[in-house]
Parts: sequence; C-alpha cells; structure tokens
Amino acid sequence: MNWTLEVVVVPVTDVARAKEFYAETLGFNVDHDTFVSEEMHVIQLTPPGSGCSIVIGKGVGVMEPGSLQGLQLVVNDLRAAHKQLTERGVEVSEIRVAGPNGFEPAVEGDELNNAGFCFFTDPDGNGWAVQQITARP
Repeated sequence: MNWTLEVVVVPVTDVARAKEFYAETLGFNVDHDTFVSEEMHVIQLTPPGSGCSIVIGKGVGVMEPGSLQGLQLVVNDLRAAHKQLTERGVEVSEIRVAGPNGFEPAVEGDELNNAGFCFFTDPDGNGWAVQQITARP
C-alpha cells in the first residue's frame, strides 16, 4: 500500500498576503480558493511539479503563524532556483553545503547534489529549505 503525503497546512495571519506570496512571488499554482464562511477560507496551492500541496487560510489549523519550520522543496539546479527566488524578491540565504561542520557557504565547484541548500521564510516566518537533488541513491 502506498502512503502519499498530499497536503501540508501552513499557518498564516493574513490570507491574502500569504496567497500573493505563494502564488505570485513563488509561482505556486492556485488549485482552489474556497470561501466557506466568515470563519473558514481555504486556499490550496501546489509548487510546480510537486505531488504535495500546501493549504493556507482561515479556520484550517491550530498552529501559530510562523511556527512551521523545516518545509523543504527539492530542485535539480539550486543555483538557478536561488537566482529565480532572488529575482522574484524573496529574501533567501546564500547557497550552503551540508557537511561535517554543519552548513557552510558554497564555493564554485562544490558538489551540490544532496548537500546544497538555501533557506527562506514566508511573510509570517514559516521556514523553508530548498535542496538540490539531481541523483538519488
């Protein structure tokens, strides 16, 4: 039996601001934007190429906005992804390489497959990592 992770709820304070960040700034696809009532508004967004979506909204979770940390996106070209995020106005960390001493700044020629990362937060402080995976063991 397959068990697939399909949706992660991301807690936000301002639904419109979060939708703009994820859809317009990051380029996530808006799967649906459903206003149920004054107490419930659900927006599902999916990163391009992903099998897992995020849900933002009102009345959809109990976590405090900004409390979700460690969400991870995977790309096959971290340098191109970093450039795209920067061009879209996202405050993103420098590219770092995971190694025995933790995360260190990447230098030209570093192998990024499975070890290269950059990090950013959404407007509420929810933390995201972007990792390069070009080959899986």
